[in-house]
Amino acid sequence: MTHLHLGEDQLRVRDLVRRVALERVAPRAREIDRTADYPHDMYDLIRELGLFTLPFPEEYGGAHSMFSACVAVEELARVCYNTAYLLVVQWVPIGAILAGGTPEQKARWLPGLASGELRGALSLTEAQSGSDVAGIRTRAVRDGDDYVLNGAKIWCTNAGMADFVLVAARVGDDATRGRINLFIVEKGTRGFSVGPREDKFGARGVPSHALYFDDCRLPASAMLGDEQAGFGVVMATLNDSRPIIGARAVGLAQGALDHSIEFITNRKAFGQTVSDFQGVRWMIADMEIQTEASRNLVYQAARAVDAGIHGKELARLAAIAKCHATDTAMKVATDAVQLFGASGVSNDFPINRYFRDAKVLQIIEGTNQIQRNIVARGLLG
Repeated sequence: MTHLHLGEDQLRVRDLVRRVALERVAPRAREIDRTADYPHDMYDLIRELGLFTLPFPEEYGGAHSMFSACVAVEELARVCYNTAYLLVVQWVPIGAILAGGTPEQKARWLPGLASGELRGALSLTEAQSGSDVAGIRTRAVRDGDDYVLNGAKIWCTNAGMADFVLVAARVGDDATRGRINLFIVEKGTRGFSVGPREDKFGARGVPSHALYFDDCRLPASAMLGDEQAGFGVVMATLNDSRPIIGARAVGLAQGALDHSIEFITNRKAFGQTVSDFQGVRWMIADMEIQTEASRNLVYQAARAVDAGIHGKELARLAAIAKCHATDTAMKVATDAVQLFGASGVSNDFPINRYFRDAKVLQIIEGTNQIQRNIVARGLLG
């Protein structure tokens, strides 16, 4: 892996996180995946390293660098998808509150999120509307100084651990389409319940849950930001975080490539080392070519965020990076399983974990079909 595209700050982050990932995270990766138990020790490690604030302003202890954040995520995902995921699920609510929150909301929630004392989650998805945010049916009806939420969500990652969830709901009564807003729903709020964790085949260490709202009463101050523009501001912010999803894919692809090289250079067949077969060497070369291409696309999108680029141009760059990197992760992981042969489908070897986690990345945070729609819309209208 080349160093030409990393500055001094990114090199420092990379070297620190890589060392910790190899020494402390990698030995835990298999057990986290096997048990599907939330890795509290890995969360505490990230807090200890102060990584939660990397992409955010210095006033919250951050480096204000999406580029550095992507490097950190990449190094963690190289050995453990789930530990890298802990960073992402914390960053999304921080970014949302930074972008769309009132001064009071920022003062209340951001210090605890930045330090890791508090945990959050974001809930958009419903049974009938995955990628279609406009199809959200959860309702928030105004009642005096309060809003009353009714509805249900699915696949809310980190909800079981979160101190609060940012919940997207349509404001207005059942007879009107209304507009969508986000509400800060704290754990323990009456009428709010979290369902059992889903039994996932990938991304197992950070559980996902269904959410239920039954006349859940919230003060008006629980609405994130301004009723007219708050949701749009937050949704635009998700573009800023999309390079991080691509960085997870780059790390996963690199990890699958690392394991493949180690396996084929230590295995013999037909009287020679497997890595000496030309067909195998070409597979490894293609895996490296695509991983490096994805890395450069992700870093380009991250630099664009740091340079203050927003709107359609950032949406295009972020969509390209996310789509290419996650498709690459899936292809590299698939080829890695093939190189492992029968061992690739055995739980005694790590590569099937990379394969399962890679599939998740093509779906979450906007499916790759949605990313292609974004790119095509920029070209064709």
